[in-house]
Amino acid sequence: MLFLKNIKTRSGIIIMVADLLIGLVTSFGYLGVFASSLIGSATIILPVPSFFIVIFAGTVLNPVAVGIIGGLGGAIGEMTGYLAGYGGRMLADKKSKKPKKWLRNVEELFKKYGGMPVIFIFAATPLPDDIIGIFCGAIKYSPKKFFIATLAGKIVLYIFLAYAGFYGWDFVSKYLTTGSS
Repeated sequence: MLFLKNIKTRSGIIIMVADLLIGLVTSFGYLGVFASSLIGSATIILPVPSFFIVIFAGTVLNPVAVGIIGGLGGAIGEMTGYLAGYGGRMLADKKSKKPKKWLRNVEELFKKYGGMPVIFIFAATPLPDDIIGIFCGAIKYSPKKFFIATLAGKIVLYIFLAYAGFYGWDFVSKYLTTGSS
């Protein structure tokens, strides 16, 4: 029963946060979209429904502007995961004096084959981009490259979501399955 109580408590918190974020959008427009996206992306691991906020915002605001402004807020928010990974790596380096061999190998592969496309894909899809942010911070990947790839991916995703709200999900779904409108 304690497990079910915890689920209800988490659901209540998520609903409360969603109401707050929708309130930001309805009260402050584009600034609310920015703040909602930033807050939604700044939470590490805890799911905050910023996707739904962007879809909602697309119904009442310009979808391209929602995508760009929301993408900027989301990319800034994702830097919390990067910083958490970077800080964790610094603590681990102080403790062990030399990084683990497997981490160095993964880091070399990531840098050799280009991390930006991987980061972009994680940011532009529902994949867990918190994990990639923590990883990039841990391997000390360029914060500038991480931010640019995350920004581009978030903008693409958020424009898509805002248009889903603007035209309605049925239209977008039909367009994707048939290849034409």
